[in-house]
Amino acid sequence: LSGLSSHPELQHLLFFTFCLIYTTAIIGNLLIFIVTVHPTLRMPMYFFLRVLSFLDISTASIVVPKMLVNFLSEDRSISYMGCATQLYCVIFLGATECYILAAMAYDRYMAICNPLRYAIIMNSRVCHSLVLLSCCSGNIVSVVQTAWVFTLPFCGPKKINYFFCDIPPLIMLSCTDTSSYEKQIITGTVLVIFTPFCLILVSYACIISSILKISPAEGRHKTFSTCSSHLTVVTLYYASGTLIYLRPKSSNSQDTKKVLALIYTTVIPTLNPLIYSLRNKEVKAVLTKIIAE
Repeated sequence: LSGLSSHPELQHLLFFTFCLIYTTAIIGNLLIFIVTVHPTLRMPMYFFLRVLSFLDISTASIVVPKMLVNFLSEDRSISYMGCATQLYCVIFLGATECYILAAMAYDRYMAICNPLRYAIIMNSRVCHSLVLLSCCSGNIVSVVQTAWVFTLPFCGPKKINYFFCDIPPLIMLSCTDTSSYEKQIITGTVLVIFTPFCLILVSYACIISSILKISPAEGRHKTFSTCSSHLTVVTLYYASGTLIYLRPKSSNSQDTKKVLALIYTTVIPTLNPLIYSLRNKEVKAVLTKIIAE
């Protein structure tokens, strides 16, 4: 693994920077996980937020520790099975998070557009079923994509110009025509990113329509503020994933793809706790109560 930079003088600075980012991501998501278990936050929204925090911790932990070791080590090798395992986990967690974000949008749609039936429709069984369906879908996508990548013939230098094992840098090492495989990646990207993204757009179109019918401007602002955090995360996550996987062998430089990959593997897991806690009065109230105790 070539890592983020080939400049030796930057390795220690990068190590301390990403060590701080990783620590912040772990602590922040653990706090969200602990806070949302509180009895006053038993709503489906906080259940999905807890699942999202678990996925963020897992994604960061799959990528960042190995990256940190490589900053300080001359031996940046990764085993064949280790690379396959890392690729499987990254795709599984990423795809599952895409579906969870869509489930969260559906939850907000039901809460705002169907408030009287919300508690009946979004019961515990439905919430757990949505999470299970997301995980199963993510697993299928990951197994298929990982199997396809590792059936390609690799030749030449065994140097992956990336900081973790991912689809774009791996297919660059293949010594065969990968055009048919790239079409399969595009199909997977449509299923994993565009399908849930379209569902999110439909959900928010209905939500905005309902919000505009609320008479007081204050009421509209309060209702939309509950969705703005989710929209922020969705925009960052889906945009970075689309730019990387929709055109895996595009003219974009590997450095650009590294930056985009950093967004969904390290930046978003760090920002999620800040976005959801700073913009949510209920989370802040429970967190303050826990600290006070």
